[in-house]
Amino acid sequence: MTILLLIRHGENDLARRGVLAGRRAAVHLNDRGRKQAVELGEALGGFPIRALYSSPLERAMETARPLAKVLRLRIQRAPGLIETDVGRWEGKSVRRLALTKYWKLVQGSPSRAGHPGGETFMEVQLRIVGALDAICARHKPRHMVACVLHSDPIKLAVAHYLGLPLDNFQRLSCDPASVTMLVVSAAAAKLIWLNRQPPFVIPKAFAGR
Repeated sequence: MTILLLIRHGENDLARRGVLAGRRAAVHLNDRGRKQAVELGEALGGFPIRALYSSPLERAMETARPLAKVLRLRIQRAPGLIETDVGRWEGKSVRRLALTKYWKLVQGSPSRAGHPGGETFMEVQLRIVGALDAICARHKPRHMVACVLHSDPIKLAVAHYLGLPLDNFQRLSCDPASVTMLVVSAAAAKLIWLNRQPPFVIPKAFAGR
């Protein structure tokens, strides 16, 4: 089994204003987000993390850097962990999108919906799970691995590994700079933490791995 720490990147101004950033370049952490990244590095620095992966987008890489410094690990860019391609919704206000009929379908039945000109939720889930499974395959059993990525991809991964219907993934929470811990094996998966904020205590079962 592999112990996955799925870390959502820290706060940025677009997300704070309720704007979909998607894969837009040069979306950086704001002051609060940079503070969150430092706090994550301090809170997870004592964990037995063997490798650190990140979405290639700036806000994820900036979140990973303080942790990489504390752990003395190289950040490995993982293109498969990139944010959802939201297509024509990139840069749009969630408040305005919520007024449309299609948004109601996206929220209520995401298995039958996607982003205009971008990915469907099913495509995102397949991509993220494929990337995480490939990461797990690179590591020995019981190794702890940290991955910095994005909200919907984290929730979609959790839904897959726990066997939840894709249509229920929006019921999960994933706040900025939160950590979700999953134990994943070929036969099963177990959720240890969901949307946890610092400070952290290493579960006894995983200490010293």
